[in-house]
Amino acid sequence: MSKFNLSDWALGHRSLVWYFMILFIVAGAYAYMALGREEDPSFTIKTMVVQAQWPGASAQEVTQQVTDRIEKKLQELDNLEHTRSITTAGQTIVFVDLLPKTNARDVKPTWSRVRNLIDDIRHEFPQGVAGPFFDDQFGDVYGNIFAFSGDGLSQRELRDFAEDARSRILKLPDVGKVDIVGAQDEVIYLEFSTRKIAALGIDRAAIISALQAQNAVTQSGFVEAGPERIALRVGGRFLSEDTLRGINLRVNDRFFALTDVASITRGYVDPPYSLFRFNGKPAIGLAIGMKTGGNLLAFGEAIEKTVTGIVRELPVGVSVEWVSDQPEVVHEAVGGFTKALAVDFREELTLGFR
Repeated sequence: MSKFNLSDWALGHRSLVWYFMILFIVAGAYAYMALGREEDPSFTIKTMVVQAQWPGASAQEVTQQVTDRIEKKLQELDNLEHTRSITTAGQTIVFVDLLPKTNARDVKPTWSRVRNLIDDIRHEFPQGVAGPFFDDQFGDVYGNIFAFSGDGLSQRELRDFAEDARSRILKLPDVGKVDIVGAQDEVIYLEFSTRKIAALGIDRAAIISALQAQNAVTQSGFVEAGPERIALRVGGRFLSEDTLRGINLRVNDRFFALTDVASITRGYVDPPYSLFRFNGKPAIGLAIGMKTGGNLLAFGEAIEKTVTGIVRELPVGVSVEWVSDQPEVVHEAVGGFTKALAVDFREELTLGFR
Protein backbone atom coordinates (compact mmCIF):
# COMPACT_ATOMS: atom_id res chain seq x y z
CA MET A 1 0.00 0.00 0.00
CA SER A 2 1.49 3.32 -1.15
CA LYS A 3 1.81 6.24 1.24
CA PHE A 4 -0.44 9.29 0.94
CA ASN A 5 1.20 11.92 -1.29
CA LEU A 6 -0.06 15.42 -0.49
CA SER A 7 1.46 17.01 -3.60
CA ASP A 8 -0.14 14.39 -5.87
CA TRP A 9 -3.49 14.92 -4.12
CA ALA A 10 -3.24 18.70 -4.53
CA LEU A 11 -2.50 18.39 -8.25
CA GLY A 12 -5.54 16.16 -8.63
CA HIS A 13 -7.84 18.59 -6.74
CA ARG A 14 -6.73 21.96 -8.04
CA SER A 15 -10.16 23.60 -7.77
CA LEU A 16 -10.47 22.68 -4.11
CA VAL A 17 -6.92 23.86 -3.37
CA TRP A 18 -7.55 27.23 -5.07
CA TYR A 19 -10.79 27.58 -3.12
CA PHE A 20 -9.03 27.11 0.24
CA MET A 21 -6.17 29.40 -0.79
CA ILE A 22 -8.57 32.24 -1.66
CA LEU A 23 -10.57 31.58 1.52
CA PHE A 24 -7.45 31.73 3.71
CA ILE A 25 -6.21 34.90 2.00
CA VAL A 26 -9.56 36.65 2.55
CA ALA A 27 -9.77 35.44 6.16
CA GLY A 28 -6.19 36.53 6.83
CA ALA A 29 -6.77 39.97 5.32
CA TYR A 30 -9.92 40.42 7.39
CA ALA A 31 -8.15 39.29 10.57
CA TYR A 32 -5.30 41.71 9.85
CA MET A 33 -7.69 44.64 9.39
CA ALA A 34 -9.54 43.74 12.61
CA LEU A 35 -6.40 43.46 14.74
CA GLY A 36 -6.07 45.78 17.70
CA ARG A 37 -3.48 48.48 17.13
CA GLU A 38 -1.65 50.23 19.93
CA GLU A 39 1.69 52.00 20.22
CA ASP A 40 2.73 50.00 23.28
CA PRO A 41 1.43 46.69 24.69
CA SER A 42 -0.77 46.87 27.76
CA PHE A 43 0.63 45.53 31.03
CA THR A 44 -0.51 45.29 34.63
CA ILE A 45 1.35 47.22 37.33
CA LYS A 46 1.25 45.27 40.57
CA THR A 47 1.89 48.26 42.83
CA MET A 48 -0.54 50.55 44.63
CA VAL A 49 0.21 53.84 46.38
CA VAL A 50 -1.55 54.70 49.66
CA GLN A 51 -1.15 58.27 50.91
CA ALA A 52 -2.30 60.04 54.06
CA GLN A 53 -1.74 63.52 55.44
CA TRP A 54 -1.64 64.72 59.03
CA PRO A 55 -0.87 68.46 59.03
CA GLY A 56 1.22 69.61 61.98
CA ALA A 57 2.45 66.16 63.02
CA SER A 58 6.14 65.26 63.17
CA ALA A 59 7.63 62.47 61.08
CA GLN A 60 7.85 60.22 64.15
CA GLU A 61 4.20 60.80 65.06
CA VAL A 62 3.08 60.06 61.50
CA THR A 63 5.17 56.87 61.48
CA GLN A 64 3.78 55.56 64.77
CA GLN A 65 0.15 56.62 64.41
CA VAL A 66 -0.45 56.21 60.67
CA THR A 67 2.28 54.43 58.69
CA ASP A 68 2.77 51.50 61.08
CA ARG A 69 -0.96 50.87 61.36
CA ILE A 70 -1.37 50.83 57.58
CA GLU A 71 1.56 48.47 57.00
CA LYS A 72 0.53 46.07 59.78
CA LYS A 73 -3.01 45.84 58.42
CA LEU A 74 -1.78 45.21 54.88
CA GLN A 75 0.14 42.14 56.09
CA GLU A 76 -3.21 40.32 55.97
CA LEU A 77 -3.02 40.25 52.16
CA ASP A 78 -2.31 36.73 50.86
CA ASN A 79 -0.38 37.86 47.78
CA LEU A 80 1.58 40.71 49.37
CA GLU A 81 5.30 40.70 48.63
CA HIS A 82 6.28 43.72 50.73
CA THR A 83 5.41 47.31 51.57
CA ARG A 84 7.65 50.37 51.28
CA SER A 85 6.96 53.69 52.93
CA ILE A 86 8.20 57.27 52.82
CA THR A 87 7.23 59.27 55.89
CA THR A 88 7.85 62.97 56.34
CA ALA A 89 6.42 65.57 58.67
CA GLY A 90 2.68 65.66 58.05
CA GLN A 91 2.61 63.05 55.28
CA THR A 92 3.11 59.34 54.59
CA ILE A 93 3.32 57.40 51.32
CA VAL A 94 3.04 53.61 51.41
CA PHE A 95 3.81 51.47 48.33
CA VAL A 96 2.02 48.12 48.23
CA ASP A 97 3.87 45.58 46.05
CA LEU A 98 2.24 42.28 45.13
CA LEU A 99 4.00 39.00 44.44
CA PRO A 100 5.32 38.74 40.84
CA LYS A 101 3.35 35.51 40.34
CA THR A 102 0.03 37.28 41.01
CA ASN A 103 -2.28 36.85 38.01
CA ALA A 104 -3.33 40.01 36.21
CA ARG A 105 -7.01 39.16 36.71
CA ASP A 106 -6.46 39.06 40.50
CA VAL A 107 -4.87 42.52 40.78
CA LYS A 108 -8.05 44.61 40.74
CA PRO A 109 -9.82 42.45 43.37
CA THR A 110 -6.69 42.78 45.51
CA TRP A 111 -6.81 46.59 45.29
CA SER A 112 -10.45 46.46 46.38
CA ARG A 113 -9.43 44.35 49.37
CA VAL A 114 -6.70 46.89 50.24
CA ARG A 115 -9.32 49.63 50.35
CA ASN A 116 -11.56 47.51 52.57
CA LEU A 117 -8.71 46.70 54.96
CA ILE A 118 -7.76 50.36 55.36
CA ASP A 119 -11.41 51.31 55.87
CA ASP A 120 -11.52 48.84 58.77
CA ILE A 121 -8.87 50.82 60.68
CA ARG A 122 -9.82 54.31 59.57
CA HIS A 123 -11.40 55.00 62.97
CA GLU A 124 -8.05 54.25 64.66
CA PHE A 125 -6.27 57.17 63.00
CA PRO A 126 -5.84 60.37 65.06
CA GLN A 127 -8.20 63.26 64.52
CA GLY A 128 -7.02 65.53 61.73
CA VAL A 129 -5.69 62.76 59.45
CA ALA A 130 -6.79 63.33 55.83
CA GLY A 131 -7.16 60.13 53.83
CA PRO A 132 -5.85 57.59 53.25
CA PHE A 133 -6.03 58.10 49.49
CA PHE A 134 -5.40 55.31 46.98
CA ASP A 135 -3.80 55.35 43.54
CA ASP A 136 -3.70 52.16 41.48
CA GLN A 137 -4.08 53.70 38.03
CA PHE A 138 -0.84 55.65 37.65
CA GLY A 139 0.12 53.27 34.82
CA ASP A 140 -2.64 54.61 32.57
CA VAL A 141 -1.50 56.63 29.57
CA TYR A 142 -3.35 59.04 27.30
CA GLY A 143 -2.84 58.77 23.56
CA ASN A 144 -4.73 61.91 22.58
CA ILE A 145 -4.46 65.30 24.27
CA PHE A 146 -6.26 68.47 23.19
CA ALA A 147 -5.65 72.02 24.43
CA PHE A 148 -8.59 74.41 24.91
CA SER A 149 -7.62 78.08 24.95
CA GLY A 150 -9.30 81.39 24.28
CA ASP A 151 -8.53 85.07 24.53
CA GLY A 152 -10.68 86.99 26.98
CA LEU A 153 -12.25 83.87 28.50
CA SER A 154 -11.99 82.88 32.15
CA GLN A 155 -10.79 79.50 33.38
CA ARG A 156 -14.38 78.68 34.33
CA GLU A 157 -15.69 79.34 30.83
CA LEU A 158 -12.93 77.24 29.22
CA ARG A 159 -13.64 74.45 31.68
CA ASP A 160 -17.32 74.44 30.72
CA PHE A 161 -16.36 73.94 27.06
CA ALA A 162 -13.92 71.18 27.99
CA GLU A 163 -16.52 69.44 30.20
CA ASP A 164 -19.03 69.49 27.34
CA ALA A 165 -16.44 67.98 24.99
CA ARG A 166 -15.60 65.32 27.57
CA SER A 167 -19.25 64.29 27.88
CA ARG A 168 -19.52 63.80 24.11
CA ILE A 169 -16.23 61.91 23.77
CA LEU A 170 -17.21 59.49 26.57
CA LYS A 171 -19.97 58.18 24.29
CA LEU A 172 -17.47 56.88 21.71
CA PRO A 173 -16.83 53.13 21.48
CA ASP A 174 -13.57 51.83 22.99
CA VAL A 175 -13.04 55.06 24.96
CA GLY A 176 -11.25 54.65 28.28
CA LYS A 177 -10.36 57.39 30.73
CA VAL A 178 -11.07 60.99 29.75
CA ASP A 179 -9.68 63.57 32.15
CA ILE A 180 -9.45 67.34 32.24
CA VAL A 181 -5.95 68.62 32.98
CA GLY A 182 -4.99 72.03 34.33
CA ALA A 183 -8.48 73.22 35.30
CA GLN A 184 -8.51 75.52 38.32
CA ASP A 185 -11.09 75.00 41.06
CA GLU A 186 -13.13 78.05 42.00
CA VAL A 187 -13.22 79.15 45.64
CA ILE A 188 -14.70 82.02 47.65
CA TYR A 189 -12.24 83.95 49.80
CA LEU A 190 -13.16 85.63 53.09
CA GLU A 191 -10.49 88.16 54.06
CA PHE A 192 -11.11 89.29 57.62
CA SER A 193 -10.15 92.73 58.87
CA THR A 194 -8.44 92.33 62.22
CA ARG A 195 -9.03 96.00 62.99
CA LYS A 196 -12.80 95.75 62.47
CA ILE A 197 -13.02 92.47 64.39
CA ALA A 198 -11.18 93.99 67.34
CA ALA A 199 -13.41 97.07 67.24
CA LEU A 200 -16.51 94.86 67.57
CA GLY A 201 -14.97 92.85 70.40
CA ILE A 202 -15.27 89.44 68.71
CA ASP A 203 -12.81 86.89 67.38
CA ARG A 204 -12.52 85.14 64.02
CA ALA A 205 -13.20 81.68 65.46
CA ALA A 206 -16.64 82.83 66.66
CA ILE A 207 -17.47 84.20 63.21
CA ILE A 208 -16.42 80.98 61.49
CA SER A 209 -18.47 78.94 63.95
CA ALA A 210 -21.54 81.09 63.23
CA LEU A 211 -21.01 80.65 59.47
CA GLN A 212 -20.74 76.87 59.83
CA ALA A 213 -23.96 76.78 61.85
CA GLN A 214 -25.71 78.92 59.22
CA ASN A 215 -24.58 76.63 56.38
CA ALA A 216 -25.26 73.33 58.16
CA VAL A 217 -27.42 70.74 56.39
CA THR A 218 -29.83 69.27 58.92
CA GLN A 219 -33.15 67.53 58.77
CA SER A 220 -35.95 70.00 59.40
CA GLY A 221 -38.82 67.55 59.87
CA PHE A 222 -41.90 66.46 57.94
CA VAL A 223 -45.54 67.46 57.67
CA GLU A 224 -48.18 64.73 57.43
CA ALA A 225 -51.00 65.78 55.12
CA GLY A 226 -53.32 62.81 54.78
CA PRO A 227 -51.59 60.16 52.68
CA GLU A 228 -48.80 62.57 51.76
CA ARG A 229 -45.60 63.19 53.72
CA ILE A 230 -43.98 66.52 52.93
CA ALA A 231 -40.34 67.17 53.81
CA LEU A 232 -39.40 70.60 55.14
CA ARG A 233 -36.31 72.40 53.92
CA VAL A 234 -34.80 75.41 55.65
CA GLY A 235 -33.21 78.01 53.38
CA GLY A 236 -30.29 80.27 54.05
CA ARG A 237 -27.46 78.07 52.76
CA PHE A 238 -24.53 79.68 50.97
CA LEU A 239 -24.97 79.28 47.22
CA SER A 240 -22.67 82.03 45.96
CA GLU A 241 -20.65 85.02 47.11
CA ASP A 242 -23.80 87.15 46.83
CA THR A 243 -25.61 85.07 49.47
CA LEU A 244 -22.59 85.49 51.74
CA ARG A 245 -22.69 89.26 51.32
CA GLY A 246 -26.30 89.28 52.51
CA ILE A 247 -25.63 87.26 55.66
CA ASN A 248 -26.25 88.81 59.07
CA LEU A 249 -24.50 87.02 61.91
CA ARG A 250 -25.23 86.84 65.62
CA VAL A 251 -22.10 86.58 67.74
CA ASN A 252 -22.08 87.24 71.50
CA ASP A 253 -25.69 88.51 71.32
CA ARG A 254 -24.73 91.09 68.71
CA PHE A 255 -26.01 91.26 65.13
CA PHE A 256 -23.84 92.52 62.28
CA ALA A 257 -23.37 91.97 58.55
CA LEU A 258 -20.54 89.70 57.43
CA THR A 259 -19.36 92.44 55.07
CA ASP A 260 -18.68 94.63 58.11
CA VAL A 261 -15.73 92.48 59.12
CA ALA A 262 -14.65 90.70 55.93
CA SER A 263 -14.29 91.26 52.19
CA ILE A 264 -15.79 88.51 50.00
CA THR A 265 -14.30 87.66 46.60
CA ARG A 266 -14.50 84.78 44.15
CA GLY A 267 -11.28 83.40 42.71
CA TYR A 268 -9.28 80.24 42.07
CA VAL A 269 -7.27 77.97 44.34
CA ASP A 270 -3.93 79.61 45.11
CA PRO A 271 -1.42 78.13 44.60
CA PRO A 272 -2.95 76.01 41.81
CA TYR A 273 -2.69 72.23 41.96
CA SER A 274 -1.64 71.95 38.32
CA LEU A 275 -1.17 74.19 35.29
CA PHE A 276 -1.49 73.42 31.59
CA ARG A 277 0.10 75.62 28.94
CA PHE A 278 0.24 75.26 25.17
CA ASN A 279 2.51 77.38 22.97
CA GLY A 280 3.27 79.56 25.98
CA LYS A 281 -0.39 80.37 26.65
CA PRO A 282 -2.56 79.15 29.56
CA ALA A 283 -4.99 76.46 28.47
CA ILE A 284 -7.02 73.50 29.70
CA GLY A 285 -6.09 70.01 28.51
CA LEU A 286 -8.43 67.18 27.60
CA ALA A 287 -6.60 63.83 27.89
CA ILE A 288 -8.20 60.80 26.22
CA GLY A 289 -7.27 57.14 26.65
CA MET A 290 -8.44 54.01 24.86
CA LYS A 291 -9.59 50.71 26.32
CA THR A 292 -7.20 47.78 26.17
CA GLY A 293 -7.45 45.78 22.94
CA GLY A 294 -9.07 48.52 20.84
CA ASN A 295 -8.03 49.62 17.38
CA LEU A 296 -6.23 52.90 17.90
CA LEU A 297 -6.51 53.90 14.24
CA ALA A 298 -10.31 53.54 14.16
CA PHE A 299 -10.50 55.18 17.58
CA GLY A 300 -8.45 58.11 16.33
CA GLU A 301 -10.77 58.59 13.35
CA ALA A 302 -13.80 58.62 15.67
CA ILE A 303 -12.13 61.20 17.94
CA GLU A 304 -11.18 63.41 15.01
CA LYS A 305 -14.74 63.34 13.68
CA THR A 306 -16.22 64.14 17.10
CA VAL A 307 -13.76 66.94 17.87
CA THR A 308 -14.36 68.49 14.45
CA GLY A 309 -18.06 68.67 15.28
CA ILE A 310 -17.29 70.18 18.69
CA VAL A 311 -15.04 72.86 17.19
CA ARG A 312 -17.80 73.94 14.77
CA GLU A 313 -20.09 74.69 17.71
CA LEU A 314 -17.56 76.68 19.75
CA PRO A 315 -17.85 80.48 19.82
CA VAL A 316 -15.36 82.69 18.05
CA GLY A 317 -12.15 83.04 20.02
CA VAL A 318 -12.05 79.51 21.47
CA SER A 319 -9.43 77.31 19.85
CA VAL A 320 -8.80 73.56 20.16
CA GLU A 321 -5.31 72.30 19.32
CA TRP A 322 -4.20 68.68 18.98
CA VAL A 323 -1.25 68.34 21.39
CA SER A 324 -0.65 64.58 21.19
CA ASP A 325 -1.80 62.40 18.28
CA GLN A 326 -0.94 58.80 19.09
CA PRO A 327 -3.12 57.32 16.28
CA GLU A 328 -0.94 59.14 13.73
CA VAL A 329 2.19 57.63 15.28
CA VAL A 330 0.67 54.15 15.15
CA HIS A 331 -0.51 54.73 11.58
CA GLU A 332 3.01 55.56 10.46
CA ALA A 333 4.44 52.56 12.34
CA VAL A 334 1.89 50.12 10.91
CA GLY A 335 2.29 51.63 7.44
CA GLY A 336 6.06 51.20 7.60
CA PHE A 337 5.69 47.58 8.68
CA THR A 338 3.16 46.83 5.93
CA LYS A 339 5.38 48.45 3.31
CA ALA A 340 8.41 46.47 4.45
CA LEU A 341 6.36 43.26 4.43
CA ALA A 342 5.11 43.93 0.89
CA VAL A 343 8.65 44.63 -0.36
CA ASP A 344 9.95 41.44 1.28
CA PHE A 345 7.10 39.40 -0.21
CA ARG A 346 7.76 40.83 -3.69
CA GLU A 347 11.46 40.01 -3.47
CA GLU A 348 10.75 36.47 -2.30
CA LEU A 349 8.26 36.01 -5.14
CA THR A 350 10.73 37.37 -7.69
CA LEU A 351 13.48 35.05 -6.48
CA GLY A 352 11.06 32.16 -6.65
CA PHE A 353 10.37 32.76 -10.33
CA ARG A 354 14.11 32.87 -11.05
